[in-house]
Amino acid sequence: MTTATTRGSGLLSKARPRKRLVGTPGGWLIWGVVIFFFVHLAGVIGSVVVNSFATQWFDTWLPSGFTARWYAEAWAEFDLFDVLFVTLEIALAVVVASVILGVPAAYALARRSFPGKRLVMLLFLLPLLVPPITYGIPLATVLYRFNLAGSLPGVILANMVPSVPFVVLVMTPFIEQIDPNVEAAARMCGAKTSKIFIRVLAPLLVPGILAASVLVLVRTVAMFELTFLTAGPTTETLVVALYYSAFAAGIRAGQSIDAMAVIYMLTTLVLLIIALRFVDPTQLVARVKEQAAE
Repeated sequence: MTTATTRGSGLLSKARPRKRLVGTPGGWLIWGVVIFFFVHLAGVIGSVVVNSFATQWFDTWLPSGFTARWYAEAWAEFDLFDVLFVTLEIALAVVVASVILGVPAAYALARRSFPGKRLVMLLFLLPLLVPPITYGIPLATVLYRFNLAGSLPGVILANMVPSVPFVVLVMTPFIEQIDPNVEAAARMCGAKTSKIFIRVLAPLLVPGILAASVLVLVRTVAMFELTFLTAGPTTETLVVALYYSAFAAGIRAGQSIDAMAVIYMLTTLVLLIIALRFVDPTQLVARVKEQAAE
């Protein structure tokens, strides 16, 4: 009797229809907030794009005319070719240095157990969890004291502070997925640690290294606080040059500033699309929560 009752209750529980959130007032409220957010975001971005092509735009729905000369003026006035070259130079240097330092550190954290390992992992996560401005000012003070601020090496060092932990965070799951027996077999054949890392592990870690490199590239191009605090006149990245063009002294046409903003948005968007082809952001978020919980 008890078994029949249990089976009956199980069938009833399976037959119960699930509540849909779409038809409820709460569901409509959520969808309304989401739609409002995207419409507002599209309006802001669209106004910047349209104004970058406008001849004049004051109190009408659309500009009185359209032109592309603001892009040419912004390119010449703000020396965007030099700015883009410096941005790419800094970003690539940060990527290379962060991979060289971060991959061995991720290997040590994934393969070795030692006292204080959780504390070390927490220290690696702090630059990712704490806003950059909180440690950017003391970092810039140290760099100025050693005459590194304002130079290319100083900006690279500042951007490496959050980039190296980011590489460690991305690479640790990739290394943990590799069977340690592969390394043990290579050691039994007489291979040294350096050869194992270069000839055995490196080919297996290429997808992870590529994903970490692209994500660090995107982060470095979009990093404002650390670059702003440590950059000089000849080491400004695109985002810092955009800030100076909008808030520095002098009178500038708003259309040329918007044209520069569109160039920055397109550059970041292209890098972000490339990054999303190689890595799933949900995996990184889950990894951050897991490490923070430990």
